[in-house]
Amino acid sequence: MSEIIRYIQKHELKELLDLYKYLNKDDPDLIEDVELKKLWQEILEDPNQHYFVVDVDGKLVSSCVMVVIKNLTRSASPYAIIESVVTHPDYRKRGIGTRLLKKAQEIAREKGCYKIMLLTGRKEVIPFYENAGFECKSKTGLIIRFDGR
Repeated sequence: MSEIIRYIQKHELKELLDLYKYLNKDDPDLIEDVELKKLWQEILEDPNQHYFVVDVDGKLVSSCVMVVIKNLTRSASPYAIIESVVTHPDYRKRGIGTRLLKKAQEIAREKGCYKIMLLTGRKEVIPFYENAGFECKSKTGLIIRFDGR
């Protein structure tokens, strides 16, 4: 089994969308139309957005998004937010997601980030994130949703 953690490539949008079906089952399928392809290009060109994937034998099995945010506090050090962490069910409990998050942490350090924040609404995955170095006791996350969910 060959495992590579890397940045996503432009032609892998469909594979990413297929993987996202395991993230939020209630999300409607996105149609690869002109607007979506334009959005995808904008995402790929944004130097502050980092889409990481785990490729196992040529198949995308895990992904996360890290956004680096410029900042005027903490000596003008940026910080990062991680979202959309997903691993295909057939590849869970193998350490793949943990290694993916460690790679994101490595890049955040290289970018000079002083912290990474991550939210989850699922208590059962907190041990997974703690195993990857995150802690629950630091801050409390609050959210306002505009999508009615």
